[in-house]
Amino acid sequence: MMAAACLFAVATQAQTSADTSAPKEHKKEIKGLKLKLNEDGSLYLKANFSSQIWVRYTENNPGTTLDGYAYDHGFDIGLRRTRLILSGQLTERIFIFTQFGTNNLNTSAGRKQGLFFHDVTAEFKAWGEYLSVGMGLTGWGGPLRFSSPSVASIMGTDAPLYQQTTNDANDQFLRKYAIFAKGKFGQLDYRVAIAKPMSIATSAQPQQISTDARFSPEPPRLQYLGYFMYQFQDKESNLTPYTAGSYLGKKRVINLGAGFQFQKNAMWYANGGGDTLHNNLAIYGIDVFIDQPLSKERGDAITVYAAFSSNNYGKNYVRNVGVMNTGNGVNANGIFNGAGDAFPMMGTGWTSYLQAGYMFKPDLLGALGTFQYYAAAQLSKFDLLKSNMLMFETGLNWLIEDYRYKISFNYQNRPIFSADSAGELKQSERKGMYILQFQVAI
Repeated sequence: MMAAACLFAVATQAQTSADTSAPKEHKKEIKGLKLKLNEDGSLYLKANFSSQIWVRYTENNPGTTLDGYAYDHGFDIGLRRTRLILSGQLTERIFIFTQFGTNNLNTSAGRKQGLFFHDVTAEFKAWGEYLSVGMGLTGWGGPLRFSSPSVASIMGTDAPLYQQTTNDANDQFLRKYAIFAKGKFGQLDYRVAIAKPMSIATSAQPQQISTDARFSPEPPRLQYLGYFMYQFQDKESNLTPYTAGSYLGKKRVINLGAGFQFQKNAMWYANGGGDTLHNNLAIYGIDVFIDQPLSKERGDAITVYAAFSSNNYGKNYVRNVGVMNTGNGVNANGIFNGAGDAFPMMGTGWTSYLQAGYMFKPDLLGALGTFQYYAAAQLSKFDLLKSNMLMFETGLNWLIEDYRYKISFNYQNRPIFSADSAGELKQSERKGMYILQFQVAI
C-alpha cells in the first residue's frame, strides 16, 4: 500500500442513484472520516460520529416518583444516543462494522455509565451482490423495516420502537449475537439471521412466573429472523443493516416489505393449577416505504411509511416502555403504565403504524437549510387491554446540511391505562411529552 494513499478526508459527494430530479446542491451524504487502503479508495477504513441531545418536558404518568419523591411533571436533559462507528472494506470480500457508544443518559440515570458495543460484525462476500454472510453482535434480521433503523436519518426524534420487538429483553438494544445472510436478486433485497438470545437473568425483565406470559429465564432456543423488500424503483444500500428514515428527495423509492421473527418456547406462564406452560414468540409483519421528490424546480419531497404486524408474545403479554424514562418509581397512585413516560408499546395482538413527512425546498432558509414536517401514529389492539392503544406524535425538523445537523421539535401524546371497578384495563386519560432535539452526525 502506498503511503500517499493513506490519508484522512472529510467528504461529501453526489448521490449516484438513478434519480436526477433533486437539485445538485441538495445531493449530499454523511461520509465521515475515511482512510484509503488502496489507490482508488475501494478498500478503506471509515469513522463516523453521531449524537442526539434531548431537552424535554414531560407530563409524567400518575403516581410517578423520582428517588422516592412525587414527580408529576418536569424538565430533563439527556443524551438519547451517542455513537462512534468504525467500518471498513478490508479486502474485496471482507467488510467489518463496529458501533460503540451509549443510550439514554439523563439527569435521573446513573452517573459515569460505561460505553458499550452496539455492533461488532464481520462479513464475507460469497457471491457478488447476491450473497454475503457474516456473524457477530448485529442488527441484521426482522420482522419490519425499522427493526433496524438508521437513527441519524429517522424523521422523528425516535423510530417506531415497537418494531424492536425484544429490545433489551433478550437482546441488546435490538442487536443480537447471530449469524446472518444478506443480498439482492434484482429488485429483491433480503436478510435472514439465526440468533442466540441473551440471558433473561441479565435483563430488567421479571423472572418469576405469572399467569400472564413473560420471557422465560430458561436456557433459550435459537431465534429465527428475516426481512424481504421488493424495491420497485431505486435500490437502497444494504451495506449495513440500518434502514433510512428519509432520503429527502435524493432517491425515488417504493418498497414493499415482509418479515418474521420466531423463537420456540420463548415465553412462559402458569395456569390455574400451577402448571408451567410455554408459548412461542412469533411476530409477522408487512410494510411499505415511499420516498419521492415532488418537483424538480423546488426540490421538495415526501416520505410515507405504513406497517402492520401480528404479534404473539404469549397469553396477555404487554410491555410498557418509557424512553429515557423520567421517573424511577411509583407510589400508591401508580397505574398500569408504570413510571414516567411509559406506555403499552408492545404486546400480544396486532399493531398498525403510519408516518408521513413533507420536506420543503432545500434552500427555503438559504444557507440555513430547510424544514421537514412530519406526523406519526401507532394503533395497537392488545389482548390484555380493553381499549385500543393509540399513540400519536408530530414535529418539525430544521435540516441544516440535510441530516448532518438537525434541530427537531416533537410533541407526543400517549394513553394512560388503569383498572376500572371490574378490574379491566381501559384508557383513563392521556398525557403529553415535548422534546427539543439537537442532532450532529459526521
